[in-house]
Amino acid sequence: MEPISLPELGLPAGNSSSVAQEKFHVLLGVTGSVAALKLPLLVAELLKIPGLEVKVVTTERAKHFYNVQEIPVTLYGDEEEWQLWKGRSDPVLHIELRRWADLMVVAPLDANTLAKVANGICDNLLTCVIRAWDLSKPLLFCPAMNTAMWEHPITARQVEQLKGFGYTEIPCVVKKLVCGDEGQ
Repeated sequence: MEPISLPELGLPAGNSSSVAQEKFHVLLGVTGSVAALKLPLLVAELLKIPGLEVKVVTTERAKHFYNVQEIPVTLYGDEEEWQLWKGRSDPVLHIELRRWADLMVVAPLDANTLAKVANGICDNLLTCVIRAWDLSKPLLFCPAMNTAMWEHPITARQVEQLKGFGYTEIPCVVKKLVCGDEGQ
């Protein structure tokens, strides 16, 4: 797997320090895997990177695993998608987010959302952003599910489908899962 390189962050050479620093925009998608417990930590670590601006798109099921008050960046869900648009000339949130982002990371990507994305289903804000994603920009996905789900034959096909779209898989890690199973 080729490493993803981020553009040089900071001030262009020769510019004075009074010029605003250009930000690199990361859109973080989070789904209903128990691994969503790590969202506050992931956001905190990303915010340590100078020049990075982060926004989060969450599924409704993901909200079960973290405290919204612990997320110090803008967080969008399905409700915001429908509140923003009132008429023809209004912005469409999933399109605005795809335009804003330089990179999208879906971490964790649960089995349900993996299946939706692999099959083109876009029934929530996150899957709409992914379906509208500019394929010239990187999209990283981090599958996270129980070992039995991971080992089901359909999962490998769905992961390959996402790779076929040009998305980059961040492989699962082997560890003891919250349910007590040992991840493979």
